[in-house]
Amino acid sequence: MMDICLHINGFDRQVQVEEKWTLLYVLREVLNLTGTKCGCKTGDCGACMVLIDGEAVTSCTQRASRLEGKEILTIEGMSDGEHLHPIQQAFIDAGAVQCGFCIPGMILSAKALLDKNPNPTEEEVRIGIDKNLCRCTGYEKIVEAILLAAKRMGGTNL
Repeated sequence: MMDICLHINGFDRQVQVEEKWTLLYVLREVLNLTGTKCGCKTGDCGACMVLIDGEAVTSCTQRASRLEGKEILTIEGMSDGEHLHPIQQAFIDAGAVQCGFCIPGMILSAKALLDKNPNPTEEEVRIGIDKNLCRCTGYEKIVEAILLAAKRMGGTNL
């Protein structure tokens, strides 16, 4: 075991980890941040997507022991505790949430996209979420939600 400090959702968290533990394991099992979902454990489904230094990455493929000094954002860090982030609200308003399993990862991928490109086209949105799988929808409502969030956050498309 080793002691490390992870900067998660704006706070430093001192944790003991084994070198081989993934960030997904540490988030869910050590820190009880269960909004990050465990899907495939191979980085293929996007259910465990988080942002590391603003980039959308699968937490199941990241060794927690290598993430000291990085800014980590999970779905729990998206809202301010009282109000949902505009992307979260847009997902609700557009009816983009069905079972909800993939939604945390989708929202974080959307945030990474909109932080870099506040005015994406529909095609750019589809490319921005192409590492996230959803088994419930045809992605139409999810794309609509991201475009709605972009519009509400200052983009002009839609």
